[in-house]
Amino acid sequence: MLKNLEGKRVPEVTFHTRKGHEWVDISTADIFAGRTVVLFSLPGAFTPTCSSSHVPRYNQLAPQFNAAGVDEIICVSVNDAFVMNEWKRSQNAERLTFLPDGNGEFSDKMGLLVGKENLGFGKRSWRYSMLVRDGVVEKMFIEPEVPGDPYGVSDADTMFAHVAPNVALPHDVAIFTREGCGHCVRAKGLLNEAGIEFEELLLNRDYTDQTLRAVSSRITYPQVFIDGEHIGGADDLAKWLGDRGVDARNAA
Repeated sequence: MLKNLEGKRVPEVTFHTRKGHEWVDISTADIFAGRTVVLFSLPGAFTPTCSSSHVPRYNQLAPQFNAAGVDEIICVSVNDAFVMNEWKRSQNAERLTFLPDGNGEFSDKMGLLVGKENLGFGKRSWRYSMLVRDGVVEKMFIEPEVPGDPYGVSDADTMFAHVAPNVALPHDVAIFTREGCGHCVRAKGLLNEAGIEFEELLLNRDYTDQTLRAVSSRITYPQVFIDGEHIGGADDLAKWLGDRGVDARNAA
């Protein structure tokens, strides 16, 4: 039976981290005392769900968590410091803190260390997230104890809904661009002026024109997508912003 430690203090352990060429020990008190922290733990660095969904979404929503009073977002896994540091770099997750629970001590004391010997993993952490205020666990979202690697309640969206239930999530924006495109520069300027983060996909680096035709049936640039909706080019984006009361004239 997996433990739920809501209302209890986080276990006292020391994390052995690596910064530059030195070992740096960080205690539980260093992390949690007098602070509000969101921590999520997962089975392993570089594993599929952890890399494709769990870490990226927490990293994306970090500014919103910070605005809601969360001081730090921490990712824990039963991996060593070298692996965790390299994983953070590969994920471009600079908004998160990665803590190595190499010996599984923290996960064990949390009551969430499980056997993954059937996969050759040995002992690993069960997937969960928790909100900790001044060292006391306020809320835990623990994935159900079923076979496999369930992922449905420890995600960033579920935690954010608990932390800030009345705050809207940011828009998910992708923009297809090409080099030397003035309209692309304008569209990116519009988004920047509106304070909307976006992911840029550059022609012949991240995709080909075949991909653009497949997703938009267009061959002009840029092409903007917001929350699953195809907006179009720079003029279409300006209209979309204007319809929502965003003054985009300075970027036009």
